[in-house]
Amino acid sequence: MPEEALLVFSTFPDAAAARNAACKLVEERLAACANLMPQIESIYRWQGKIESSSEVFVIIKTTHGRYQQLEQRLRELHPYEVPEIVQLQICDGLPAYLNWIGESCS
Repeated sequence: MPEEALLVFSTFPDAAAARNAACKLVEERLAACANLMPQIESIYRWQGKIESSSEVFVIIKTTHGRYQQLEQRLRELHPYEVPEIVQLQICDGLPAYLNWIGESCS
């Protein structure tokens, strides 16, 4: 049975910052892959005010065993004071793909 796979979500202010972080996470084997989805609009409360900004949404595939290191590295690479770093367990999926995530992160 493959190691538990996770999806990690994060947002970045621009494609260059997102691409840089994604490349480093994959190069360091903390992530199997990352998908960048440009031009999302985020509306949020920050320091008592409602803000709106254009961002790049990133979906990162990793394993439970690599998550803590990935989170720490993502915080180092991220330009935001409080970056969005949210992980969700993948409950089911194509076994060959889930195995590939585990192999890519080992």
